[in-house]
Amino acid sequence: MDGIKSGTISLAFRKWNKAAATAGSQIKTSIGLVEIISIKKIAPGKITAADAVKAGYKDLKDLLDTFQKIPTGDIYKIQVRYYAADPRIQLREQTALTTEEITTIKTQLERLDAYSKQGPWTIDILKAIKANPKLRAADLAIKTGKEKDWLKLNIRKLKNIGLTISYEPGYTLSPLGEMILKQYKDPK
Repeated sequence: MDGIKSGTISLAFRKWNKAAATAGSQIKTSIGLVEIISIKKIAPGKITAADAVKAGYKDLKDLLDTFQKIPTGDIYKIQVRYYAADPRIQLREQTALTTEEITTIKTQLERLDAYSKQGPWTIDILKAIKANPKLRAADLAIKTGKEKDWLKLNIRKLKNIGLTISYEPGYTLSPLGEMILKQYKDPK
């Protein structure tokens, strides 16, 4: 990923049953937003050694070997470029919000709760992350009584609002997440 940010990597190759990205779209990654400039199917025999190097592989064989692990699908050649820093980073560092901005975030949390088949969960998960910083998702799922995949998907929703930070392993609350959670202190 750092190669995309520095510009030394300008291509990616994926084997998919159908394209999972579109030209002009932006993807949130660990380095920030990456733009998909173009995407097209390509036959393995049309991939060049220069393409492999532009994709960050030492040689063509190295790249082609990665496709052996995926039994079905078409190969897509994807031209990429670094677009911008992840907007969630700036968002999560905010703590001086207006009453209207706080209300907007609370409304987003209420909407996540309202549309969940599991009932209200957002504040409980934020509290669990605060109480268990950097705990692996599998262990946090056990502590919260949630399925691991459900938990990871929904923590990503909280991250998109700017309330959590992902680590390897686990999560913490962002400064914004800490501030929002204080709005929900239990009355004593």
